[in-house]
Amino acid sequence: MWRRGMAVVIAATVVAGCKGKSKAPITDTSSTEHTVLTSFTSGGPYLFVSNEDGNDVTVIDTKTDSVVATLEPGQRPRGVRVSPDGKTLIVAVSGSPKGGPGVDEKTLPPADRSKDGIALIDLSTGKKTANLPGGIDPESFAVSGDGKTIYVSNEDGGSLTIIDVGSGKIAGTVKIGSEPEGVQIDPDNKVLYATNEGSGTVSVLDLENDKIIATIPTGKRPRGIAFTPDGKKAYITNEVGGTVSVIDVKRNKVLKNIKIPGEGAKPMGTAMAPDGSRLYITTGRGGSVAVIDTKADSVITTFPAGKRPWGIAISSDGKTIYTANGPSNDISVIDASTNQVKKRIPGGKSPWGIAISK
Repeated sequence: MWRRGMAVVIAATVVAGCKGKSKAPITDTSSTEHTVLTSFTSGGPYLFVSNEDGNDVTVIDTKTDSVVATLEPGQRPRGVRVSPDGKTLIVAVSGSPKGGPGVDEKTLPPADRSKDGIALIDLSTGKKTANLPGGIDPESFAVSGDGKTIYVSNEDGGSLTIIDVGSGKIAGTVKIGSEPEGVQIDPDNKVLYATNEGSGTVSVLDLENDKIIATIPTGKRPRGIAFTPDGKKAYITNEVGGTVSVIDVKRNKVLKNIKIPGEGAKPMGTAMAPDGSRLYITTGRGGSVAVIDTKADSVITTFPAGKRPWGIAISSDGKTIYTANGPSNDISVIDASTNQVKKRIPGGKSPWGIAISK
């Protein structure tokens, strides 16, 4: 099964399009083999980019847009987040072999389940401190507001695994749809959304009792999830459908499906503006980012971002957008006021997800 990409948060003034020729972005040609810094709890913000084929995480200082370290979480890292207290980097690692479009899974090597887990890296030292059990083939995950619970999507398992961080043990497993992918908790910490690629649905988990309370049909192959800051609406990217579903969170109902323009556009990752006015969507093979006005629920513009962007994040001040570009092994740094790529930073092999520290 094909897996390319994931999610993070939080944008600024956008223009109604890109007119004329733009200057080529500056490429940082410095080596990615850095171990200059060992502590990432101060002096940031830092950008953490998981590299699916490189088995590592690239650390970028956002003040200089340069690589400052490489961390080692384990095999095939994909989902990545910083803990609510900013002290730990959490990374989903997997022993499942990587597939691709049209790949016959029978031809792939067997999975090594001993490699599955949720890696914890101490950001004060840059060292891995634990590999929590995360179910079969951990891909993406969400963290409760208090940092005590991690909810993991198990793509090969068709389930959500619930981890108690304090004990380091699995607290429960919830069966959901086929090939679960994206996982996101609403701003009020009341419900969790999980996209099911194979089923074309979103499962809604009540966080008070860990029960599924709704299953919402979306477009084909749903991937990323983003909530508005007020928690009233959720947006789901539908890769194969080429759309973004807008969901009324209170009623668990799709309000609208927004068609994403552009040749080859396959909606993937999501990043919500700090004020909730804009949603930024990577389009994978479309090579662009689409900008959605969340009041009108319509596409304002699209702009080139990089080669097959998936992971996307926005700085807390809304001034800079970052995309992880898998095939070109780099990260685009985009000025949100002009929608122009101003730099490309070499990363590891097949950048997948992005997280930003505070």
